[in-house]
This record gives sequence, structure tokens and C-alpha cells, in this order.
Amino acid sequence: MSAYLPFDPEPRTPAKMPPPLACDSQFHVFGPAERYPVLPGAAYEMPSATVERALRLHSILGFTRGVIVQATTYGSDHQVVLDGLAAAGPNYRGCANAIVLKERDDAYIGKLHDAGVRGARFSRAGLGPSMDEHDVARALARVKELGWYVKLQPEPGGIASTIAPFRHLNVPVVIDHMGRPNPEAGDADPSLQVVLQMLSEGNTWTMLSLGEKITKAGRPWDDVVPLAHKIVQAAPDRCLWGSDWPHPVSPKQPPNDADLLELLYRYVPDEALLKRVLVDNPAALFGF
Repeated sequence: MSAYLPFDPEPRTPAKMPPPLACDSQFHVFGPAERYPVLPGAAYEMPSATVERALRLHSILGFTRGVIVQATTYGSDHQVVLDGLAAAGPNYRGCANAIVLKERDDAYIGKLHDAGVRGARFSRAGLGPSMDEHDVARALARVKELGWYVKLQPEPGGIASTIAPFRHLNVPVVIDHMGRPNPEAGDADPSLQVVLQMLSEGNTWTMLSLGEKITKAGRPWDDVVPLAHKIVQAAPDRCLWGSDWPHPVSPKQPPNDADLLELLYRYVPDEALLKRVLVDNPAALFGF
């Protein structure tokens, strides 16, 4: 298991608070291994990143809604998400890892749904359990039956190389991290082009997140801002934001989470549009 750097333990208050009912549309929760056994061969674990720490972060940043996304660390065992949702309350939803649709029975899936899980994330290669083409097809059919959304984690080199099975689905599709485009490629980047094309088709959403890892220039992440502007302009009613706390798989020290929220303010300087991204759009997708 590789050693990655942890989250900033002292989040600061942002320079400007978000609008009321703002939603952190992607964060993860973890816990001690004696309560939440780590999957053998897991790429990482972060036992100090508990739901209590996450809720403290949200209180400081001014968020009252959120979506707990299952980490690959636990495979199809979603107890940490179930406990997190119980602790967080009715203003929170969950997103399962898609492996659960392969490995668990209908009763377990029903338990997740009843707890507030409304999506299934298909993770990038190398971070956990794998699914072959047949598994993916079966999982997508199950997502449709459940009325969930599909969530896609891009490869570090971008979403373009793995998007094929998820084109033209008749369920909502959420592309994480803007598809991880390469800022140095500009408009010609294939992952940016895929995201813009799918956004134009009306059934795709994207997360305005991970600018701190997408950047090639480093702080203050100026090279990512034009990419975000293009995406927001393409589909202002289907953009979301997530902290990605506690910033798993970070070879460099993750920024203070207030810095990342303030980066979003640069992506979306218009107050009415910011409310869409943080309040209205997640309410529509997640059912708040």
C-alpha cells in the first residue's frame, strides 16, 4: 500500500461563504480498520478521515448537504457509508462503488437505497476491484432498474480512453473531475472534447473538482480556470462541485479545503450561477 499525504487537519473559513443549502457533491469517509476492514490489496486507507471530521469541515466551509462516495478501500462493503449517512442525517446522500452491483445481493442493494444511496461509481483502474465488460453491462442495467445515476472516475490521463461503455446511456451520467483534461492541450484535449460533447447531449453532468491535480502549472491553478469556464458555459444546469475530501491518492500535500472552494468561485464568478452549481443542480440530481 502506497503512502499518500493526508488532508489539511485545520480547514479555514473561506473568504466568502457559499449560498445556503450548498452541497459538497463528492467526499469520502473512512474509519478505523477494526470497525471497517480494509480490502486486501487496497491502494490506500485514511482511517482518520471519519464522518465526524467531514461534518466538521462542512460546518466550517458552510455546507449543509453532501454526498458520501464509497472509497475503493472497502470494496463492496459499504458499512462506512451506511454509518456515515446515519450520522449525517437526511440532508446527505450516498454513492456506491459499482462493484457492489456485482458482488452483493438485492437485499444489500435495497439497504443501500433505503439509506440514501442514489448512484454507482465506476472507479479507475488500479484502485480496487475490477469489472470486465460483462460486469459493467450488468451493473449498468441494474443502475437503470434502481433509478440511480452512473458516476465515472477518469484515469489520470483523462476520461477519453475509458468512456466508450458509458456513451448514450438512458440514465444520468456524472463525469468526475471535469474528465481530467490536460490544460497544456487546451481546446484540442480529447477528454475535454468528450466532456463537452456529452454535455451537449443533455444527459451528462460533471464535477468542477480536482483542479489542484489537473493543473500542470501548480498554484494558484490558473491553467485550469479556462477549462472550467468552457464546461460551465456548455451546461450551467448540470455542473456540480465536490471537495473530494480527504483527497485520496495525493502524492503532494492537499490544499486547505477553503482554497479549493475559492478556486470554484473563480470558475463561477456569477452569484446566481454559483447557486445553481452548489444548490439547485445537486438538489435536482440527488433529490434534495
